[in-house]
Amino acid sequence: MTGAAGHPGGEPIKAGDLVNQVEGYLLWQARIAEAEQRARAFTEPLQWLTTAQREEIEQHYVRECLLRARADLQRVAERCRALRAEYEERYRQLRARCFTFLCTVLVLLAAAAVLVLVLSRS
Repeated sequence: MTGAAGHPGGEPIKAGDLVNQVEGYLLWQARIAEAEQRARAFTEPLQWLTTAQREEIEQHYVRECLLRARADLQRVAERCRALRAEYEERYRQLRARCFTFLCTVLVLLAAAAVLVLVLSRS
């Protein structure tokens, strides 16, 4: 279910999420503008094209550029997710090792305390 703010679960959109969405939107708009500019630069020397042909080529060029850009972004996002999972697993392992080390130290200290008590009563 979508909440009043258009966010799943009815939760308000966090400021950080909103900033990320705006940044993503602006970056994509810049990518579109860049693709359009490159398309115009590509067709500019082709003076023999009719206006309709020029527009068709520019549209195709922009479409292809944006498809490649989307594919690139998806690969980067997938790699980011994979790295995040990798680091989370390593962090979990590190926490487990630290906990094991702490438990070992506590057991050794307890054993030393018992040994001191036994030796002091003798």
